[in-house]
Amino acid sequence: MKLSGVMPALVTPFDQDGNIDFDAFEKHLTNLRAAGVSGWVPCGSSGEYNFMSDAEREEVLKFVKDFAIDGETLIAGTNAPHTKGVIANTARAKELGYDAVLLATPFYTKPTDAELLNHFKTVLDAVDINLVLYSYPDKDGIEISYDVMDGLADHPRVIGIKESSGSLQRAIGIATRYENRIQLVSGSDDIALDFMFWGAESWICGPANCMAKAVCDLDRTYKAGDLEKAKQQMATLYKAMNILESGKFVQKLKYGCELQGTPVGECRAPLGPLTDTEKADFRAAMEPILNW
Repeated sequence: MKLSGVMPALVTPFDQDGNIDFDAFEKHLTNLRAAGVSGWVPCGSSGEYNFMSDAEREEVLKFVKDFAIDGETLIAGTNAPHTKGVIANTARAKELGYDAVLLATPFYTKPTDAELLNHFKTVLDAVDINLVLYSYPDKDGIEISYDVMDGLADHPRVIGIKESSGSLQRAIGIATRYENRIQLVSGSDDIALDFMFWGAESWICGPANCMAKAVCDLDRTYKAGDLEKAKQQMATLYKAMNILESGKFVQKLKYGCELQGTPVGECRAPLGPLTDTEKADFRAAMEPILNW
C-alpha cells in the first residue's frame, strides 16, 4: 500500500453542548476535499480521541468512511492505553472498511522496547490490516526506537511511520535505514519540506484542518519539481506552523478552522480556550495563508 499526498489528521467538531457536531463535520470535510487532500485520518491526537468514548469514536470512523469516495485513503486512529483495547478498535476499523490504522505507543504506560514490539506484533497477529506507526515522543513520553522498527520493518503490513519527533536527523535516519521497507510519513509539520526531500511522499497533517489549500499546494509544488517555489511556500507556512507547535495545538487548529469559515467548536475539557493574545498571534500568522 503506497501512501501519497496530504491526509488531514482530522479534528473532531463539537457543538455547544460538547456533543459531536456532524453537520459541522460534513462542511469541514467538504472544504478539505475541495482543497485537494488525498485521504482522511480520523481519531488521532488532533481528533481528541482520548476524550471520546468507544461509541463516539466508532461514530466518527463510520461518518468519515461514509463520506469518503473511491481513491481517498482511509487511515483510522485506533490507539488505546492497552493492547486489548487497540485490538478491539483496530478490528472495528477493519470491519468499517478502513485501509490502515495509525498506532502510537499506548498512552500513559510507557512500555519498554520489548513490550512495545510485542504490543505491535500482537495487534498485527490479531487483525489483518495495514499499520502505520506513529512516533510522537513529546505527546506519548517515549519514542518508537530503531530497535522496535528493526523488529517490524520486514512485516508486510507495517507500511509506514508518521514521524513527529521534530528531529530532521531522525527523519533522515528512518529514510535511509528503512528505504523500500517502511515509508517515511511527514508528521513534523514545520519541517515538512525537509521530509519531502528525504523521501516522504505522504503527510498526515494536523495543520491541514485549517490550511489545507496551502499545504496541498506545497505538496503539489514539490512533486512538480519547483523547489524554489516550494521553499517560498514553506517559508510562508512556517510561522503559523511554528506557533502551532509552541502549545495548545488542537485549540489552535480549531480556531484556524473558524478563521477559514468552517467553525468546529471548542476542545473538550480539560483543554481550555485560547486567550485573546494567543488568538491574535495565530490570526496574524494565518493571514497570508487565509489569502493563499
